[in-house]
Amino acid sequence: MRQNYRDSLYQYRSSSKILVLLLLFFCILTQAQVETKESEVGLGWSNNSVNTVIFRNSALTTFKNQQFTAYYNPDGKMVLAKRKLNSNDWETQITPYSGNVKDAHNCISIAIDIEGYLHVSWDHHDTHLRYARSKKPLGLELGEEQAMTGENELKVTYPEFHNLPSGKLLFCYRSGASGRGNMVMKSYDVKTQKWTSLQNNLLDGENQRSAYWQICVSQKGIYLSWVWRESWDVSTNHDICYAFSADGGKTWQKSTGEKYTLPITKATAEIAWHIPQNSNLINQTAMTVDEKGNPYIASYWNTNEIPQYKVVYLNNGKWNLIDTNFQKNSFTLGGGGTKRIPISRPEILVNQSMLYLLFRSEERGNKITLAAANLDKKEWKLEDITNYSVGQWEPNLDAALWKQKAQLHIFSQNVTQTDGEGLSVMKPQPVKVLELKKLPVIK
Repeated sequence: MRQNYRDSLYQYRSSSKILVLLLLFFCILTQAQVETKESEVGLGWSNNSVNTVIFRNSALTTFKNQQFTAYYNPDGKMVLAKRKLNSNDWETQITPYSGNVKDAHNCISIAIDIEGYLHVSWDHHDTHLRYARSKKPLGLELGEEQAMTGENELKVTYPEFHNLPSGKLLFCYRSGASGRGNMVMKSYDVKTQKWTSLQNNLLDGENQRSAYWQICVSQKGIYLSWVWRESWDVSTNHDICYAFSADGGKTWQKSTGEKYTLPITKATAEIAWHIPQNSNLINQTAMTVDEKGNPYIASYWNTNEIPQYKVVYLNNGKWNLIDTNFQKNSFTLGGGGTKRIPISRPEILVNQSMLYLLFRSEERGNKITLAAANLDKKEWKLEDITNYSVGQWEPNLDAALWKQKAQLHIFSQNVTQTDGEGLSVMKPQPVKVLELKKLPVIK
């Protein structure tokens, strides 16, 4: 009898220890999860990824305490929306303008100038410039379509706005076609409300190739990185190149301080990281800078024939590489058009000692995932910040809010994408904004 009692007591204590350990594990797991808040803007077109391609720059932006976004609705009409920060109530405006939503290149790019006017450009894939500005500050009603300067505005692709420290707006796009395009850059003066040509051919493909770039802006200047593509075929992407401008885009230099003779060509470009063709190198990803002004460029290409996210960064005048091993399965990039790819292109953020990558992967159920690493240790921790699939979504975040308050707000929609420019049939899905309450910090 006494032995049975001892056995029962031992089993109880053992079970209690296991229960305590499980509870501790659960608590640790719960603390590790990223807390998010979600607000719904409206229903959007979902039959391809036109609302969520990474090169929108930007899908979401904040001016003072007002946050703005834009998307195509299920009828292909361009919708503008705004809200006060911390509010779930979005004010929406269906504009009179539509886009060819059947082509995922034809995304919408927005910006707010320092006077509060909304600038919008949309519906481009080797087509004439489409651009309009709000009729009043913080307003959602757009004026008539207009030209900017009238120069190099007939074959526009990949339009994007950037706010400069001077208060001016920067507008960049490719003039020409895939494999034989040049980079055009224009500047907007809020005092005169006029656009001027800044660079008509900053990155010269010499009618043989195109540059696919990403830009970030800090108080120190404009940071530009790109890959060259030798034809329309994505498999011909190669090399990550770099340039910097300290004077608003007028003159450009290498990381060494050596001045570029413009335009920049394949022969004169600084190669930050050499990557040969047929390496599954993706184009048009993201870049950022740290507090010291060091640039960080995120992309992916092969490690042992498996495409892996990587970060190329400058430190003490030397280019370095941070690798990852997130992916287990291989895939091959090839051909033209918008690709259906198992992983999204990555977004990148740096905050003091922390490095973050935002992406989605089929291997993780196409959820939105945040990878975090301490820059000293470079050991990655991955957390899914949605418990549902976002399909072929790619990351777009509120860069203005991140700069102002280090708060991460993400434009989100569950979308599909057929390889090339084909369409899938998908019920319209809600456009959402996800707010991360607190980013993980790894000591």
